[in-house]
Amino acid sequence: MQNKNLNIVLVEPEIPQNTGSVARLCGATNTILHLVHPLGFSTDDKSLKRAGLDYWQFVEIIHWNSFEEFLTQQTLHKLHFLSKKAAKSYIDCRFSQGDFLVFGKETRGLPAHILENIPNQCYRIPIANTNIRSLNLAMSCGILLYEAIRQLDILDF
Repeated sequence: MQNKNLNIVLVEPEIPQNTGSVARLCGATNTILHLVHPLGFSTDDKSLKRAGLDYWQFVEIIHWNSFEEFLTQQTLHKLHFLSKKAAKSYIDCRFSQGDFLVFGKETRGLPAHILENIPNQCYRIPIANTNIRSLNLAMSCGILLYEAIRQLDILDF
C-alpha cells in the first residue's frame, strides 16, 4: 500500500481519547490513520468522537484485523516503529513520503519481536526525567509526525 501521504498506525489502541486526538491530528495533516484491531473501545465511543470533534469526515481511516495482517501488506523499509525500549532516537530517523509511523498499545507498546528482529527501524522519543515512564500516545504521534513533515517539507511552516 504505497501512497504519497504519511501514515500513522495505532496497534491495538486502548484509550479512545488518544485515538480521537490522533485522528484529529491525521485530519489536520492529511495523514492516513491505520487502526489495528482489536481496539480497546468501540468506534462509536463518545470519548473517541469528542476527542476528534467534528473532523471525522476529514480523516481517512483504514482498519486492519491484526498486526500480522497489517505487516504482511507493507513494504518493510517504509515502517518506522516507535517504542520507549528502542535504542535509537527518532532524530536519527530519515523519513520519506508514504512512510508508516507505527505505535503500540498504551499499556504494553509494540510486540517484543519487532524490537528484537528489526532494531534499525525502531526509535524512541528521549525523556529527560527518568521518573516519567513515557509520553502520551497522541503526543508521541504528534512529535514524530511533525518531524516527518518537517523533513519532507510537506506543509508550510
